[in-house]
Amino acid sequence: MKVFIAGATGVVGTRLVPTLVERGHTVTAMTRTPAKAERLRAQGATPAVLDALDASAVKEAVVEAEPEVVVVQLTAIPAVLDFRHFDVQFEPTNRLRTIGTDNLVAAATAVGARRMVAQSYAAWPYERCGGPVKTEEDPFDTDPPAKVRPTLDALKHLESAVLGSGLEPMVLRYGGFYGPGTSLNRGSPMIEMVRRRRIPIVGSGAGVWSFAHADDVASATAIAVERGEPGIYNVTDDEPAAVRDWLPLLADALGAPKPRHVPVWLARLLVGEAGVVMMTDIRGASNAKVKRELGWTPRYPSWREGFRTGLG
Repeated sequence: MKVFIAGATGVVGTRLVPTLVERGHTVTAMTRTPAKAERLRAQGATPAVLDALDASAVKEAVVEAEPEVVVVQLTAIPAVLDFRHFDVQFEPTNRLRTIGTDNLVAAATAVGARRMVAQSYAAWPYERCGGPVKTEEDPFDTDPPAKVRPTLDALKHLESAVLGSGLEPMVLRYGGFYGPGTSLNRGSPMIEMVRRRRIPIVGSGAGVWSFAHADDVASATAIAVERGEPGIYNVTDDEPAAVRDWLPLLADALGAPKPRHVPVWLARLLVGEAGVVMMTDIRGASNAKVKRELGWTPRYPSWREGFRTGLG
């Protein structure tokens, strides 16, 4: 098939482009950075250098590519997150997930594309009540911390735009990335913070996280490009886990000291309400649907193995 990938040089796109080329697809790979065009060409794709926020440029590129499938992987997330300024740090990504997605939906519709595959998120947006693990049928949080609300609103906009596009929508809610090229790899600032015991267990450490190795995310996305019933899919590993469980194991895998414990009141001063919620109150996500309906099997079924052998 002909496939157009927006965000082709991000964590997922970097892996997805060569995967689809190897499977015999014709790939047009979009980036806003001219210096990355040659890398995309070397991977076997046709580069398209443009800004996703420029509606006319997006339409022109998509019309030229004539894709059957449009893949949306647009983000601009910093390598290190400051939860006190979560809203500011995610503002560029929020624009891409709203304006950029709208531009791609309009272009894909105009060119007669058949399917749209879009990146959403499962690692923290679900409602913070009831059980610790959520399915695609569960609602998103209706009362998120103020700093997080604009990002959650942007995710809702993206999903609504894609699901209502009239195309075959595949919304993939990814877990938290780890592995080479992500913010959680052996050379990353976040890992260095774990080594220095600068990421503590807050309060009970009951916040449940769902992880996904970047290679596994890319493999699931490639399947969604090719087949599957339209809808929403959580793309995570098999083992959602509380911070109090996964953070000490990550430290051990790195040969680092055990993480500190800090009370909620102190953490609120240091990282704000958003940071406290992430560490104490978020819910995980079930991957049963994507495994059952798309036949996807993660290479790293658990972060337990992945943190020891898959960080890079």
